[in-house]
Amino acid sequence: MLKRMMALTCVLALTAGAAWADTPELKTGPAPFSVKVEIKPTAAPQEEMKPAQPAVTAEKDAKRQTPAKEGQQAKAAESEKKIGINLASRILTLYEGDTKVKMYHVGVGKTSTPTPTGYYAVQYKEVNPTWVDPDDTSVQIGPGPSNPIGYRWIGFYGNYGIHGTNHPESIGGYVSNGCVRMNEADVEDLYQYVSVGTPVTVYYDRLVIDVDPDHTVSYYVYPDGYGWQSLSVAQVKKALAGYGVEDFAEFQDISDKINASDGNVTYVAKAYDLVVNGNKLAKRALGKNGQIYLPSVAVATALKLDLQWNSQQGILTSPYGIAPGYVKSDVVYMNAVDAYSLFHLRGELTPDYVYNMYSVKGNNTPTVVISPGSGND
Repeated sequence: MLKRMMALTCVLALTAGAAWADTPELKTGPAPFSVKVEIKPTAAPQEEMKPAQPAVTAEKDAKRQTPAKEGQQAKAAESEKKIGINLASRILTLYEGDTKVKMYHVGVGKTSTPTPTGYYAVQYKEVNPTWVDPDDTSVQIGPGPSNPIGYRWIGFYGNYGIHGTNHPESIGGYVSNGCVRMNEADVEDLYQYVSVGTPVTVYYDRLVIDVDPDHTVSYYVYPDGYGWQSLSVAQVKKALAGYGVEDFAEFQDISDKINASDGNVTYVAKAYDLVVNGNKLAKRALGKNGQIYLPSVAVATALKLDLQWNSQQGILTSPYGIAPGYVKSDVVYMNAVDAYSLFHLRGELTPDYVYNMYSVKGNNTPTVVISPGSGND
């Protein structure tokens, strides 16, 4: 009964995470699948003391077991279920290893009783829980349509848990006393995938960046519901730079996106590693609207060719020829279809999404080599 009362009242609010309000810069919480959540086992009974093995023997045994153990651990990590809850987006994501398996809209704590951020684990589960009124513990509501916490309970931290609701209209808002509400069908679906010990990461990220299997990079900006996280254009640019697509996200577009903070998706570009004659470049080839664009100066530098940019005409000129240029965030890109005329390069997108380019013989011979400091982005 004590366990039930503690777990199901779902009303006590902690103040964890309040320090975010005093932090002006962006504090990006780690993606759930990249966080190691250590679940400490309960203390095991003491075993009878045994003589220690000689160091050499123990070392040999460890070496013999390491490959098998590493394989088992890697396999377990790939299939391990993990829960990530982003309070800013009000979305709960179920992961299997690093792969998103399910996503659900949720309701989270009110601004006065925020859901606590941190690294947790599922502590216990219950079907058909009983709700206990925190103000009067003699008032209880058993399983049924009047139960405020629905038909499933997944406790992850003290009185905090993931549960259903008899007010589905509240999903997607800041509505609870700290628990995480789900549509009944969703929590029953989630319930079957998790078990005691499943890691639960609760975080607050207004900026969310997604990468699709075809390498399309997109981002979302959510409202600052708790007032914990300011967001600037520079911070968004820096985050997108980690994926190599920051040039295709213009300053004004990002500013408008932050002002809107509507949680809608913005597609930036497809990001491909760029290899020229076997050398991987720091800049990436970017796909947009069915075309692939190349960072012109980066390619010219890799080839040790001189490259001139006429901003008035929008034309790039190399010793081999000319081609149109396209300015993206003050960086001049070129269409990959013009790579031969400008650089005598051919390129192809490999099955693993690398844009591989190689030099081919042309009719013209370059007469000018790139000089230190020449060329404009």
